[in-house]
Amino acid sequence: MSLIPGFFGGRRSNVFDPFSLDMWDPFKDFHVPTSSVSAENSAFVSTRVDWKETPEAHVFKADIPGLKKEEVKVQIEDDRVLQISGERNVEKEDKNDTWHRVERSSGKFTRRFRLPENAKVNEVKASMENGVLTVTVPKEEVKKPDVKAIEISG
Repeated sequence: MSLIPGFFGGRRSNVFDPFSLDMWDPFKDFHVPTSSVSAENSAFVSTRVDWKETPEAHVFKADIPGLKKEEVKVQIEDDRVLQISGERNVEKEDKNDTWHRVERSSGKFTRRFRLPENAKVNEVKASMENGVLTVTVPKEEVKKPDVKAIEISG
């Protein structure tokens, strides 16, 4: 029974339980159209990847906290498509556990990037440290055109 009725929409189940004190949400009844992204791919949405180009390489950095390197795949598909994929497993539940909030996503994720023509796809390297995957794709050296000076007569 709540000691503070109605004001918070009846959402408080126990004033003395700090986990039952959800903030009032003005958008609680606001209808949001369902996305085409399934719950299975929810981790895909939260997998953030930065791509920068240096003079020597294309460097991709992906935030994938909580995963071991054995749970992540880095592949080159169709000759020029870099694919980063993996799976976050759901935490094992004990029947005696009471969950108050679940915000960490689980499920499969896949990110694909079409690499430019100057990518050396046979020399890709990947490393993982502190939940950040770094994929380095070296670039081919830009050949300077051979310039032949022509002497002007006259």
